[in-house]
Amino acid sequence: MELTTVRPISFFTWNSQTYIARAARRSLVLLMALLRPFLYAANRVAATRIVHAVLRGITRDRLDLLGEEEFEYKLKPLLKEEGVRHLKALQATGVDVVLVSQGLEHMMRPLARHLGVRWIIANRLDFRDGVATGRLLSPVIRPRGMFARIREAGPDGQQSPARWVRALGLRGPKALASAIVPAVRVETPRVRPIVYFDEKRYPAAFSVRKALGGKRVMLIGVTGFIGKVWLADTLMNLPEIGKLYLLIRRQKSSPAQKRFEKMIEGSPVFDPVFDKYGDRLGTLLAEKIEVVEGDVSQSGVGLDPETAARLRKDLDLIINSSGLTDFNPDLRDALAVNVDSTYHLIEFIRGSDHAALLHLSTCYVAGQRDGRVSERVRPNYTPAHLKHFDAEKEWHCLHELVVSAEARVEGPEVTEELKKQALGKEHAAKGLSGQALENQIRKNRVRWLKNYLTEKGTRRAKELGWPNTYTFTKSLAESLIAKHGAGLPIAIVRPAIVETSVAKPFRGWNEGINTSASLSYLLGTAFRQLPSNERKRLDIIPVDAVCAGMTLIGAALVERRHDPLYQLATSCTNPCDMRRSIELTSLGHRRHYRAQEGLECWLRLRMDAIPVSKERYNRMSAPAQKMIIKSIQRVMSPLPSSMTKPLAKTERNLERVEKLVELFEPFILHNEHDFVADNVEKLSQALTPEEKEIFGYDTAGLDWWEYWIDIHIPALRRWTYPLIEGRPLEARAPRVLQMPTVPTTTTTSENGDALKTGTNGATWQYS
Repeated sequence: MELTTVRPISFFTWNSQTYIARAARRSLVLLMALLRPFLYAANRVAATRIVHAVLRGITRDRLDLLGEEEFEYKLKPLLKEEGVRHLKALQATGVDVVLVSQGLEHMMRPLARHLGVRWIIANRLDFRDGVATGRLLSPVIRPRGMFARIREAGPDGQQSPARWVRALGLRGPKALASAIVPAVRVETPRVRPIVYFDEKRYPAAFSVRKALGGKRVMLIGVTGFIGKVWLADTLMNLPEIGKLYLLIRRQKSSPAQKRFEKMIEGSPVFDPVFDKYGDRLGTLLAEKIEVVEGDVSQSGVGLDPETAARLRKDLDLIINSSGLTDFNPDLRDALAVNVDSTYHLIEFIRGSDHAALLHLSTCYVAGQRDGRVSERVRPNYTPAHLKHFDAEKEWHCLHELVVSAEARVEGPEVTEELKKQALGKEHAAKGLSGQALENQIRKNRVRWLKNYLTEKGTRRAKELGWPNTYTFTKSLAESLIAKHGAGLPIAIVRPAIVETSVAKPFRGWNEGINTSASLSYLLGTAFRQLPSNERKRLDIIPVDAVCAGMTLIGAALVERRHDPLYQLATSCTNPCDMRRSIELTSLGHRRHYRAQEGLECWLRLRMDAIPVSKERYNRMSAPAQKMIIKSIQRVMSPLPSSMTKPLAKTERNLERVEKLVELFEPFILHNEHDFVADNVEKLSQALTPEEKEIFGYDTAGLDWWEYWIDIHIPALRRWTYPLIEGRPLEARAPRVLQMPTVPTTTTTSENGDALKTGTNGATWQYS
């Protein structure tokens, strides 16, 4: 068998030391450069090993990115067109081409991809936990020597395997075959066997299309990040579904139907849906979707009696993806959206004929604790392990606290305090009286009540062992489900930190300033030291994986083969610790800045963020810098305010950084959670073979390097960072949804509002 090879040296001048100089400690590289001629003269293989030893301690992730940079900005411009044409002609004959070099595989892979070559022979470093040991794996590809060009017929061409064995100093054809590796970045697949012990195993194959075909499903929270993606995916991949009801809350003068149409027209999530259905989309939506106006935080989920009775009879499944995700919101809002709504849905399910409920919670209801978090519902749970804690009593006590605070803010004591605040204000508000004074007191009263209830909710959450009000109220909702939903077809679904999509609705979709966006943005600035636990696993899961899990679980609920609790997480199936997460974020920013011009970008691509201890952060980062700024301000206080304004602005920025880091400390520094996610994998494994590709759930196959650098950071830069910086998102061509015209009749509701009822069954209030 003939082995056709093309060496990169035939296309450009190769200098492996350039790559090493950019990746390793410059002092050691300089020393190796001085010693290199003598080392190679003595023993070329040993010299190659010694030269690459300086890469000890550098991560595989960084080497992969630096290899791409070196090719893109240094080597690619040096490729000779004649050599590339020769290579393409050779490939056109159907011959497999192998690129050969004494350089590292991290640089050869981007070259091979650029040339369309599938195989390479290059030096490979040994890695442990993703960090280079400095040792080269066998076989070591030694340099060809000084007289290679004279002695050989040419740097490229067809040569026999025996010739290549001699040229590379290998021990035979088997060694040559083992030296050939794929030109793509290969991540070792994680195989996790599914083992059933005492659990019930269903003999029949599991089919999502069969389970949800013709079924009627109501989605709550469709205007949210997860809800939009789930709806778009369902419209694309599950045409068998019978009917989709979308419960949408009215916003002032915007009725539910108008909000829905505006969402479909404006959100990029639905671009693939428009591309697939074109002008038929309006007809499809009219057939498949009915928008119902309601409010899940109200009794009966805010539906009018007639609609509620109809849905109780018709619905097969309710998916509740709504929720208030602010970490420390007003306690009134947190209770209404995260707890009260759950209780109302339980009662709605209890009164329905056969509907099941999928309730979206969060993995972080685990609170302040360490270790593995199992998929088991624990009623009346508190991370602080308080005895005799009753979640329902706590829920009622929190509502009593809200009522008490509302009465107190109207009382004479607080009113007098608010009046003093209004009269004590400077500039425009000074010397208020009459109606103007009353208006200012009213504004202060609203602000006082909000701040008071926000502080009370946060304090109570921390007393019980939760880091914030969000996780506290979500846990209370789970306890209500365990108590009041016993015996009902309900599944709690806990996703981890939901982030950018991998493939659906398209590669790299994100929306809003979500959980990790602010931190990742901060790591792309001059901020370098993030207090974190390097070993702690940051549990990120793509939004399309969450939606795939929701579809599987929803189908299982309809067939009554569900478990009570599902966790959608990666910390056990495909862990990525904080050290790697921070470095991947920095590398993602580095790629962006490397492609830009200017001094600021040149500096930023060299300012990688690093994980540090809390003590070092306090001693050398934002807290210490703020103290220095304050000291300078005290010294400069006699000077005019115009001279101290930049210092005041810097102090405010540092305070914001401090608050942001403090808010995220439970997720990056404390609480080493490992979330078990076995139940959803059992469902995915039970799928029929033809449905696994479309509806399968797979987080074990995620390549975090590709996800962070190629998908996640670019998506944040496109969809999220402009919002943080106050810039508009990229302009999009206007899109108009053509809904079919249907005859309508107008009736009047009990409160006198107009109701518009279409022949397709859709009913909504409108103004």
